[in-house]
Formats: sequence, C-alpha cells, structure tokens
Amino acid sequence: MNLLITCARHLEPETQEEIMRILEDLGDSEPKILISSMSGILTVKTKLDPFMVVKKIRESIIDEPWSVRYCLRIIPIQRVTETKIEDMEREISDLLGLISEGESYRISIEKRNSDVSSKELITRVAKIIKNKVSLENPDKIIQIEILGARTGISILNKFDILSVEKTKRSLSE
Repeated sequence: MNLLITCARHLEPETQEEIMRILEDLGDSEPKILISSMSGILTVKTKLDPFMVVKKIRESIIDEPWSVRYCLRIIPIQRVTETKIEDMEREISDLLGLISEGESYRISIEKRNSDVSSKELITRVAKIIKNKVSLENPDKIIQIEILGARTGISILNKFDILSVEKTKRSLSE
C-alpha cells in the first residue's frame, strides 16, 4: 500500500469506485484498491507517486469541489511493516533523513485493531530523534497508521495529508 483512504462507514464500495476513477484519470489504470476489514478504511497500491496523487486530488477539489464525494482523508504511505514496535522503529529510523536539522516534528498514531502501546511506541521513536517536538505546529509529522497486523509509516509535511472536508471548507472562507 502507498495510499490510505478513509471514508464514511458503509460507503467503501462507492469510495473504491471513486478512487479508481481518479487514479485512472491520473494515469494508473491498474491500481490495487482493497476495502479493509476495518469500517471506513481502504488501502491503495498505485504505480503513481502518492504525494503527487494527493496534490492532484487537492487541485481537482479546488477546481471542482464535487469531484470527490466519498473519500474523506487521503494519506501517502512510504513504508509498510508488521505491527511490531521494533519493526516500526526500524522503518522510522530509515526515514529520519526526511527530517532536516532544526525542523520540529510530531508523532501521530492512528490505531485500529491493535493492542500495541502508543505510549511505548512514541517513547521509543522519540529517543532516536534529536529534533525538537512541536505538537501544535510541527515542520514534519511522523504518521503511523496501524491496521491490525500491518502498519503504514510516513514522514510528512502538513499539506501531504489531504482532508477533503477541510479543503472544501477552505474554499468558502
């Protein structure tokens, strides 16, 4: 998976069709889109750059707000690993080059179907990062999406995560 998509419960099939159409329009005619066993969660494997996909979808919402009706959040995923603290710590450690010296960070964990301790994970990851923490206004977000036995990890800028609702709301301001 290199994209995680959230949608309203029970609208997964409509969301799957919508993201399939969007990815085809962007040039990927064969993405793998799976409706997960968790309500409102889809995972996508596309040959396209997931960051470019988020950027293009944001642009299309700004041009035509109703072009996206079912996707709620779209999150690029850089690494996928087993949901074991050691594995997650190793993957994050491999991505730390994406946080420059002097940049602040925040760790965000979305946990579904897992009993991994968020507190322990945050403590272990924070130990390997020398940068300052900023919960309110971080330069980078270490996004950890736990989906049962698999976990998606990314180091993102604020605008890399697309909240369709916030983007539409900003149009009316």
